[in-house]
Amino acid sequence: MNGKRKLTVLFVLLTGFFILFERTDFFVKQDILSTDANTTVSHAFENRLSNLQVGGVGRVKSILGDDRKGQKHQRFILELNSGHTVLVAHNIDLAPRVEPLEIGDVVDFYGQYEWNEKGGVIHWTHHDPNNKRTGGWLKKDGKIYR
Repeated sequence: MNGKRKLTVLFVLLTGFFILFERTDFFVKQDILSTDANTTVSHAFENRLSNLQVGGVGRVKSILGDDRKGQKHQRFILELNSGHTVLVAHNIDLAPRVEPLEIGDVVDFYGQYEWNEKGGVIHWTHHDPNNKRTGGWLKKDGKIYR
């Protein structure tokens, strides 16, 4: 195989990998992520960390009204297996609302963690319309919201 052909094959393989990598649902095969992921959220809270990409799973503890200041956000509290609670602020101007959503539902998440004294916030649970950052998602009953 000549040099140009090798580079073409390498380019095609790398392009395919990156396309699959961007399809979060390709890699999220489990209905419930490991408790290690939830430990990361608890660790971030205990150490007052922010701007941290995290994933995990929790059970809906309470459903709050939408935040309608600026871009609209669906808001609810998840309780992780560790007992830690975290606010999810899901931008419904950029991604579909998680529906139906009821107390007790199990929700997988991937987004950006921001510390606060109440347990922290998970946001950026949607695609980035500018393609400048890693997109997040929520998953409930096998359906992915991003």
